[in-house]
Amino acid sequence: MQGHCIIITQYVYELLEKKCNMTKVILPVDVTEEEPRSFIYLSADAMSNPAKLLVLIQGDGVVRAGQWARRLIINQDLDSGTQIPFITRAKEEGYGVMVLNPNENHLEVERPAKPTPLPSPEVSDEPAEKRERKDERESKKKRDFYEKYRNPQKEGETEQIPIRENSSPEEHLLYVWDHFVSNAAARNVFIVAHSYGGLSLVELMSQREAQVKNRVCAVAMTDSVHNIWHQDASKSIQEWLQQHCRNWVSSPEPLDTPVEPMLPDCPRLSAGRVCDSGFNTAYTFHLSISLNL
Repeated sequence: MQGHCIIITQYVYELLEKKCNMTKVILPVDVTEEEPRSFIYLSADAMSNPAKLLVLIQGDGVVRAGQWARRLIINQDLDSGTQIPFITRAKEEGYGVMVLNPNENHLEVERPAKPTPLPSPEVSDEPAEKRERKDERESKKKRDFYEKYRNPQKEGETEQIPIRENSSPEEHLLYVWDHFVSNAAARNVFIVAHSYGGLSLVELMSQREAQVKNRVCAVAMTDSVHNIWHQDASKSIQEWLQQHCRNWVSSPEPLDTPVEPMLPDCPRLSAGRVCDSGFNTAYTFHLSISLNL
């Protein structure tokens, strides 16, 4: 399965670059040769489009840039599980586009092997050749045991080196905001934030409230997991979310049917049908990025 995931990820990157004509931009912007790096994708006019910019933020987990839900990609199709339809339509509608990559947070490297201590010499009447054969058999048994029950993630054998200023989804969004979104020419910024992306957005507002309010026209959340109480969102942030955001949630109710809000923040609407992965392409494009409230 891990091999399939790598193939999917690389194929989606290829679609972003060849089908959508997006450019990969390395993060941090001043990365050195020695340190780990991440990246985002930008359309050709992402920084220069004077009118409008669309920012796409996926949820957490294994999904990488350009993906909404890997399960949908595998079980349904690319249109359901990737951001390709959003990007294509956005470009047709004259938007610049930024595709974030909030889950590329560290570089995994092999941990240096610890030297095996030499056994203390023991007095034995056993011939040296026989002892060597016995030790070799014992070592093989141990190797076979560890190989059979090895953790697939190789915990303890690898270590994670965090990517500077991008070591978490929240850090990543803040970094992209400071270095790209805030410097883009677009007068109007629109955001689609899925699942954990909504939580990261609320964290961004806690640190850049005035800037976000000044630039962002509307936010379409999809099954967002943000929580204004746990995240200590100020009353002014709550009021802004109420006015400028909508959260489409998995529901058997018809599309756009109001759903009882769990917290007094942004209104919740039905996404049209329940989807086991949490994301549903019934979050139609005109509702998502033309939401100029």
